[in-house]
Amino acid sequence: MHGDHRPRPVPLSARPADPRVRIGDAERDRVIDQLADHHAAGRLTLAEFEDRMAAASTARTGADLALLTADLPTPTAPPADRSPARPPARRLQLDPAVRTYLAVMALLWLIWLVAGAGYPWPIWPMLGWGIGVAGKHRRDPARPVP
Repeated sequence: MHGDHRPRPVPLSARPADPRVRIGDAERDRVIDQLADHHAAGRLTLAEFEDRMAAASTARTGADLALLTADLPTPTAPPADRSPARPPARRLQLDPAVRTYLAVMALLWLIWLVAGAGYPWPIWPMLGWGIGVAGKHRRDPARPVP
C-alpha cells in the first residue's frame, strides 16, 4: 500500500534533552569513561572513582549522571597536532619461513640457556638451517627488490 511501515530507529543523542528521561548503557559507559579520565588526571581518588562508577552503573536518569560529574571540568578535545603528518612507520615484513626460523632459533637458545649454557650447540642448527633460509630468500623471484 503505502510502502514500508516498519518503525525507524531514532538516533541517540549524546545527552538526553530532559534530565528526567531514562538513560541506557551507552550513556552510563560514557560517564564511567569520563570518570576514569578524571581519576587518571588525579581529580578523583580511587575511593571517589569507585563510588561514582558504582553510582553511574546504577543510574536511571540523565539527572543521576549529571550529579556524578557536576563538580568536574567538562572534557575537552585534545589539542590539534600542528606538526606535519608523518607517514606511519613501516613494519618489517618477514616471510613465514624466516619467522619460523627465528622462532625456532629463539626456542633453541632458550633451551640452551635453561640447560646450563654450556657448549653453544644451537649454533649448528642455526648455521645449517640459516644457510638454507638465506639462500631461498636471496633467489626468491617473488620477493620485491628494494
